[in-house]
Amino acid sequence: MAVDIVIPEAGESITSANVAQWHKENGAQVSKGDILVTLETDKVSNELEASADGVLHIIVQEGEEVDIGTVIGRLDESAAAAPADTAIPAPAAESPAASPAPTASAASSETIDIVVPAAGESINSASIGSWHKADGSQVNKGDVLVTLETDKVSNDLEAEASGTLSISAQEGDEVDIGAVIGSIAVGASAPASSSSSTPAPSAAPKASAPAPAAQKSPTPQQAAPAKADFSITPSAPEVTGNEVSDGRTTRKKMSMLRRKIASHLTNAQQTAAILTTFNECDMSAIMQLRKDVQEDFIAKHGVKLGFMSFFVKATVQALKDVPSINGMIDGTDIVQNHFYDIGVAIGTEKGLIVPVIRDCDKKTFAEIEQDIIDYAMKAKEGKISMEDLQGGVFTISNGGVYGSLLSTPILNPPQSGILGMHTIQQRPIAVNKEVVIRPMMNLAMSYDHRLVDGKEAVTFLIRIKDCIENPTRLMLEM
Repeated sequence: MAVDIVIPEAGESITSANVAQWHKENGAQVSKGDILVTLETDKVSNELEASADGVLHIIVQEGEEVDIGTVIGRLDESAAAAPADTAIPAPAAESPAASPAPTASAASSETIDIVVPAAGESINSASIGSWHKADGSQVNKGDVLVTLETDKVSNDLEAEASGTLSISAQEGDEVDIGAVIGSIAVGASAPASSSSSTPAPSAAPKASAPAPAAQKSPTPQQAAPAKADFSITPSAPEVTGNEVSDGRTTRKKMSMLRRKIASHLTNAQQTAAILTTFNECDMSAIMQLRKDVQEDFIAKHGVKLGFMSFFVKATVQALKDVPSINGMIDGTDIVQNHFYDIGVAIGTEKGLIVPVIRDCDKKTFAEIEQDIIDYAMKAKEGKISMEDLQGGVFTISNGGVYGSLLSTPILNPPQSGILGMHTIQQRPIAVNKEVVIRPMMNLAMSYDHRLVDGKEAVTFLIRIKDCIENPTRLMLEM
């Protein structure tokens, strides 16, 4: 039997508490009355004691803030050491029929709960993305059981032991951190299918074909022509997983990631004074440089030299030249950043995410390209972590990979600027009073006009244009 350790009510106005300190280690044997954990609210601190003897399983780690009523741990009473004098000898068997050998499921009474783990300071719930095993199926330790989605990242939970899976929360359900969404009966075998123990009932005998005489002598009812039925009977909505469809429309719940994106972008437009300035750049020099050095670059670094590393480096140089854009508004304060962690927007099947490339001013072109490849792989596999998405000072979004010619990118708060790259087009431009065809890219720079003036924004974008059109000067940080 497992006893939940729950955040208790602490007052009418208190809705959450911080897990300040665990006084026992995970997996430790505890006795009833032992102090297990210290909780802190915005008003008081209190300690929770063990309500029974058992083995402690910690769910929420120290430093996490969780809602009142959240399960932060469990006491497994069945795992508590039993006193030696309480052992009861097995009774002698009266007959073979009276004492069958214990089965695997009867021999093991341990059940391991599958619990939604803590996923970050500001995350209080998760959505059941998909179960990878069926209810009642046999699973092995290490098997991926379920994918959980929060408003920022997704992660997979693996089986802690081998046994039979029991699912209690369905796909699409939104559950609190610490909630039990299933369990594993350790050592239990999946129930045998009915076909192995009981023969399947024989199918009902098919009706024999009617005699020829009956076919040639129709009854009056058969002879009467059927009346055409032009009425429309609405079909019942088809329910598939998270979706409900009536044939004309399909309704499904928004994923937590999509809800967070919607909230985040709406909040950005409501709280910041967003303005966008545009320019264009000639990609000829970069394209020629990549053509000249690509083979040697790959041979030395093992990655291709792409366009994004040039734009990341150009952004760093522009931020150094126009430092006000490398800042943010916090209440009535201005926070000036002196580091260059650049977010690069990546589109995934579940929505847009912005992993952050750290210390771009100190990294080589090859290191930046490798970071982008690594993030793309992690995004594809659903392994992006919270740390990967936090702390950026500026964002670059490349809608050009999808064919976008021009856009007005939305800020990624609390950042004060975002650069939009677009598709490269061969088009005529005037060079030295002559019309020539060049590969041109439109650039868009959205900024928070509360902090950044128009002159600074235009200067910033022109600086990026100059770096891209003169990559040699960019490499020399000129």
